Amino acid sequence: MHDLVEAARDAVDSAYAPYSEYAVGAALRTADGTVYTGCNVENANYSNSLHAEEVAVGKAVSDGHRSFDAVAVTSAARDGVTPCGMCRQTLAEFCDENVPVYCDGGDDGDEATTYRLGDLIPDTISPGTLGVEP
Repeated sequence: MHDLVEAARDAVDSAYAPYSEYAVGAALRTADGTVYTGCNVENANYSNSLHAEEVAVGKAVSDGHRSFDAVAVTSAARDGVTPCGMCRQTLAEFCDENVPVYCDGGDDGDEATTYRLGDLIPDTISPGTLGVEP
């Protein structure tokens, strides 16, 4: 957990958040142990902004990864931020409901609240919901 939270913290430094001034970083560990990071990238119209978790997932998927086993999210404020609903749905596309989501809430990298993705977004829309086999 500690290493993943630290990777998310490192990603915060790359955030582009001139409008909200709320920098977010995420780290995603693939099933083979590779870690991908992402940061929020804001846009003046807001709706085109990218969230940190989406950036991390996009980087991993574009490299061929489709299975993840842990996620860490942090903000510059270290306020225990959790993924938003949109990011939860994006994570659910590639993560099992039991995947831990570490939400950084302190100065020590071990000060994170752990959630299960399925607790953050129960009864998600899935390929099965749409009658599609992944």
